[in-house]
Amino acid sequence: MANVAVIGAQWGDEGKGKVVDWLASRADVVVRYQGGHNAGHTLVVGTETYKLALLPSGLVRGKLGVIGNGVVIDPEALLAEIARVRAQGLIVTPETLRIADNAVLILPMHGALDRAREEARGDRKIGTTGRGIGPAYEDKVARRAIRVCDLAEPETLDTKLDELLRHHNTLLASLGSPIFDKQTVLARLLELAPLVLQYAEPVWERLDTLRKEGKRILFEGAQAVMLDVDHGTYPYVTSSNTVAATAASGAGVGPHAVGFVLGIAKAYTTRVGSGPFPSELHDDIGKLLGERGQEFGTNTGRPRRCGWFDACMVRQAVKVGGIQGLVLTKLDILDGLPELRICTGYRINGTVVHHLPAAPGAQAAAEPNYEIMEGWSGSSRGARSWADLPAQAIKYVRRIEELVEAPVTLVSTSPERDDTIMVRDPFED
Repeated sequence: MANVAVIGAQWGDEGKGKVVDWLASRADVVVRYQGGHNAGHTLVVGTETYKLALLPSGLVRGKLGVIGNGVVIDPEALLAEIARVRAQGLIVTPETLRIADNAVLILPMHGALDRAREEARGDRKIGTTGRGIGPAYEDKVARRAIRVCDLAEPETLDTKLDELLRHHNTLLASLGSPIFDKQTVLARLLELAPLVLQYAEPVWERLDTLRKEGKRILFEGAQAVMLDVDHGTYPYVTSSNTVAATAASGAGVGPHAVGFVLGIAKAYTTRVGSGPFPSELHDDIGKLLGERGQEFGTNTGRPRRCGWFDACMVRQAVKVGGIQGLVLTKLDILDGLPELRICTGYRINGTVVHHLPAAPGAQAAAEPNYEIMEGWSGSSRGARSWADLPAQAIKYVRRIEELVEAPVTLVSTSPERDDTIMVRDPFED
């Protein structure tokens, strides 16, 4: 039986939470391996809606959840999220949640610096959530980060805070922001230490044991390929690698353990924040997609920009992200539209290209080439088999398969977990 990795194939918010929740019924453990609490997954289970930011989605299914070393963790946000979902009836204990002891912590100065920098950018904002993810990753690669394991060593914390605050307070002062007092930060970390450490362990050991026992592991990605710090629309990206290859390094397993890679894409395209968006719609159709799809960020509440499906971009995500099968979500949002468009390439300064270029100027200049398709008058909402779909909706899905050069493995037709058409079970590959 294969393991499965789930990644976004657009700019995030593709509905990964529902897909991971649905797949978790077939898995034994669900692993978050990158990102922070800037990414949110919404899971609708009957009348209950769970909004997760750090916790692996498998916890909703009662499965073991693991937060890998590739995730940056705000301990305050983590404990608040645990308390919130417990109040909704979920069981989150050291038996159901494990956290990598070598994961990096997000501290208050990270968020303060994130927000101060964004404010200083003025009208050239990147669109960061201001939650400190970027500065925490900076500290990680600069080798001055405080990690979960450091919470068990007060002397280590004391020494590391000297270097950390020397760096951050200097930057904050230069931006006109308040600086942080070491003793206040240290005291709070020592309060949080026992609450966090009860979940901590070398999770790579546990995952190795589970793999040898033949357990099914589901790797849950955050954000999406086009937000990858290397392969996305830089600088309007996140601060981690979001491609499937990161599942190995971010969880502490070998690349052979990642298994089948599922890419999640909406039947149209959305993006939150700044950055290029060639197929964006500024008309009534764009507004309609936003209203029907309830396109607001799970954790930020920010409205998402909406546009036609960009097959050129998703094909690029398939190739660099390692995607072997595509999950198409929110097909029902397109119900009743008389005409649909699919972006198949871009015109950039008179030249037609079939990939989104790396240079920001060329990205901003990209204009879409569209293929026009007839829409469908029937309803796809709630469909659970091909027979339930309008014929033209099936044609639309098949055309997307051809253009992105990847088979559609699953189709989601509503937020409900069981309104899903499974073409093939990815765990069987």
